Amino acid sequence: MRSGAPVRLPDGAPLRVVIVNDSKTMRASLKAALASAPDLHVVAEAADGVDAVAVVARTQPAVVLMDVVMPHRDGYAATREIMARTPTPIVMISAVVDPRDSAVVFETLEAGALCIAEAPPAPSDPEYRFRCATLAQLVRSMAAIDVTRSRRPRDIALPTPRPGAAARATSIAAIGIVASTGGPSALVAILAALPLGVMPPILIVQHIAAGFAASFALWLTERTRHPVAVARHGTLLERGSVHVAPDDMHLGVTADHRVELSAEAPIGRQRPAGDYLLRSLARYLGPRALGVVLTGMAEDGADGALALRQAGGVIAAQDEATSVIYGMPKAALEKGGVEDVLALREIAGWLCKRSGIA
Repeated sequence: MRSGAPVRLPDGAPLRVVIVNDSKTMRASLKAALASAPDLHVVAEAADGVDAVAVVARTQPAVVLMDVVMPHRDGYAATREIMARTPTPIVMISAVVDPRDSAVVFETLEAGALCIAEAPPAPSDPEYRFRCATLAQLVRSMAAIDVTRSRRPRDIALPTPRPGAAARATSIAAIGIVASTGGPSALVAILAALPLGVMPPILIVQHIAAGFAASFALWLTERTRHPVAVARHGTLLERGSVHVAPDDMHLGVTADHRVELSAEAPIGRQRPAGDYLLRSLARYLGPRALGVVLTGMAEDGADGALALRQAGGVIAAQDEATSVIYGMPKAALEKGGVEDVLALREIAGWLCKRSGIA
């Protein structure tokens, strides 16, 4: 069984790839698509999800390309078992399902795969070479992620609100949470561990592909029982509510405690941006706000975290051990905006304690 950090190959050694697909033709197509990348080497193939679990355990690949629809055990079930037994970066890839289907995307993430991608087109397609190069780069990027530290914790205890806590917890007026790669599963873990109806309003900026905001809100609601909604400009922020940023709009708060949406320019190429949300909390709420910077690539949220801390708010960052990618929490910590560094399983309790709920 794999444990600790991923297997490190000698410098120059190719990255080991396993292809799982019930179609012999598709397995050959994926293998051919990677053939032009000398740093990638297909070490094994599997024809169904049952075989996939054994093959991955035996070969210890850097990345698995996993089919979705297969006999005996589908790709989701196989992914869950692999992540439980021998955590490995998994990319779901299929010629049958639509990778833009929101239900597919979120089921992929919940199973433990890192993403879902389209299968390469036929070699006669004008974009064939470009799509093959894109797939190869995706494999390289996924191989760099240490999934052994990012599995969803199972031991998060549901905080029990103190009697009358909702009435007393008036000092914290809002909570801002910023996330990117690995964020959806982390948000489910946190929200599912928070008591219903008594938390200060929560505002979430999750970097996600355009067109998925509504599906993301619904998915969070179904998985956590919290009433998660796509934020609407002017909505009064009420206790127990959860608001996610809509597509291509910054999310913030107003001086009269309402949702603010803005079409201002992207910040660091991001709109919505975590920096915008946290700076907004700093401007209007200061010490009455909490912030959390979760797993994600690059530095979004770092400047906003510093602004909120300087305004008297308190910021926590997810620790490296439980982050899928430690870029955003690390940047926030290094810029001085973070007061507490926490494992994912500790964040819900921290929010409750800081909010006076538990």
